[in-house]
Amino acid sequence: MQKTLQQEVTLSGIGLHTGKEVKLTIKPAKENTGFVFVRTDLEGHPQVEADVNYVVATERGTTLEKLGVKITTCEHLLAALVGCDIDNAILEMDASEPPILDGSSKYFVEAIESVGVIEQSVAREYLVVKEVLTYSDPATGSEITIIPSDTYEVTTMVDFGTKVLGTQNATLKNISEFKDEISSARTFSFLHELEMLLDHGLIKGGDISNAIVYVDKDLTPETTEKLKKAFGKDNVSIRSNGILDNLNLNYPNEAARHKLLDVIGDLALAGVKIKGKVIANKPGHYVNTQFAKKLNRQWKLQKKKNVPDFDLTKEPVFDINGIMRLMPHRPPFLLIDKILELSDSHVVGLKNVTMNEPFFVGHFPKEPVMPGVLQVEALAQTGGILVLASVPDPENYSTYFIKIDKVKFKRKVVPGDTIIFKIELIEPIRRGIVHMQGYGYVGDTIAVEAELMAQVAKNKVD
Repeated sequence: MQKTLQQEVTLSGIGLHTGKEVKLTIKPAKENTGFVFVRTDLEGHPQVEADVNYVVATERGTTLEKLGVKITTCEHLLAALVGCDIDNAILEMDASEPPILDGSSKYFVEAIESVGVIEQSVAREYLVVKEVLTYSDPATGSEITIIPSDTYEVTTMVDFGTKVLGTQNATLKNISEFKDEISSARTFSFLHELEMLLDHGLIKGGDISNAIVYVDKDLTPETTEKLKKAFGKDNVSIRSNGILDNLNLNYPNEAARHKLLDVIGDLALAGVKIKGKVIANKPGHYVNTQFAKKLNRQWKLQKKKNVPDFDLTKEPVFDINGIMRLMPHRPPFLLIDKILELSDSHVVGLKNVTMNEPFFVGHFPKEPVMPGVLQVEALAQTGGILVLASVPDPENYSTYFIKIDKVKFKRKVVPGDTIIFKIELIEPIRRGIVHMQGYGYVGDTIAVEAELMAQVAKNKVD
């Protein structure tokens, strides 16, 4: 089920790049809201959804913009929400940038855990990765790939070509490990980058406690003075591990773990929970968000097709003998072979279409095609299982069509095809009237769809 916070929680701090004080309030949200930023400092409290299609910049952080309203450096907060297994939240801020805090997701996670997380009444949807997807950036050598997995896994590999940092890897096997393994990994920068940002006034809320600085160049007196002034310190120096002082690493591979944190935050912009294993080589906000766009398109395509996710190797709910115990139909007019799933509101059935079907003898015998009316009949029979499985004596009942509406045929069904029928109740069954929406799929393509209404009636006794 989807999840949200039990109650709102507030944090305050300074934005890393703006240097502005900001108050962030994370609030519960109703089902299917997703993550929505609200700018309380602007007239009308405009909203910006955490949607990858609103990404306008990825330098030193991910920036969203909708109708001129910006949200900057949003990835650490979004990573915390995903890491806490939350689906829906309102994120109110009185500035454009969330507080940087210590440069990680740690304090966001702790704030969320302080108020607790609750389940909601609507089932969560997933982007289920069924094939390998890749995005690469030839200019940087960055590449992100996702492969099928039953859970959300992420592996990052970083190599910045510097001796001080070297090559690092980090892996998250399950999102439940985020708090302990990833959330406290802090943002980092190289000294040459930091100096450039300071010279251009692009990092106004930093200090040595919220960013790891890897020293990849000589620390000249001029640079030392810049850093002392920027961080409000009397002195700065280099530790033996090559980072500026006043900060100890939480992990030897903290840079790789923080890159993993960024990947999770940026991929949250795809707008859906993910079941797949992400492998990111030299990730950055640009390649992350470009890949999130690809996942978002895949998700929209998956939703449009509405293909049921099932495992044909699992034991069926009903085999052909179980179906015949429920229904009066018999070959050659019994048009379903298995029931794969069954609940109070939906059913998934299967038919293997073979050349031995009797209707192929006369229906385009040189180019056999399953008649559309029989496809609709198979939908209805699958729906009949949904109804008859709920009564104690199904052999004493039959289902009869009342109405067929909005029928569409989108693909020929031919010998060798396997059709998956998915039926869902449009409204609860009342007085024996069943109103259903049905789809028939061949592979990941809809072959037939129809809105069906039937009546369940007790058989007359002779």
